[in-house]
Amino acid sequence: MKVYGVIGWKNSGKTSLMERLVAEITRRGFSVSTVKHVHHAVDLDQPGKDTFRHRQAGAREVVLAAADRLAILVEHRGPEPELPQVLARLAPVDLVLVEGYKRDAHRKVEVWRAETGQPLIQPGDPLVRAVATDAQLTLPVPVLDPNDTATVADFILREVGLV
Repeated sequence: MKVYGVIGWKNSGKTSLMERLVAEITRRGFSVSTVKHVHHAVDLDQPGKDTFRHRQAGAREVVLAAADRLAILVEHRGPEPELPQVLARLAPVDLVLVEGYKRDAHRKVEVWRAETGQPLIQPGDPLVRAVATDAQLTLPVPVLDPNDTATVADFILREVGLV
């Protein structure tokens, strides 16, 4: 599977770019899955629901199966899973876009906005292959317009060898 990251600091526009990239790349006929890394506790389940009760009873994995969606809730009760472990659970696709996991060893596009007040990640990470920003920057990597989704998609698809 081809893996490519979209990284950046909070409120830089990562999720908006991810959403547009998924739509653009799937429109071109490629299958895409996504991985979203979060730094806070998250629970997609609801207290009182059957799946919640199964988990509370001690089930390690709970599958919620419906006509239009399949959800697998996994209780790992240990350290946060590393990206390779997460990727190993995915069904094969043409491309996996990863939002976050900014320090992991895969190629990435950094989304950067001056308004965040955060420094660029790119100078310290050789795997950041481009920066998507609305700022005028001179960098040793391509600087892309984050609003030009087709160009960012072209760049990623070239990087992973899908075009």
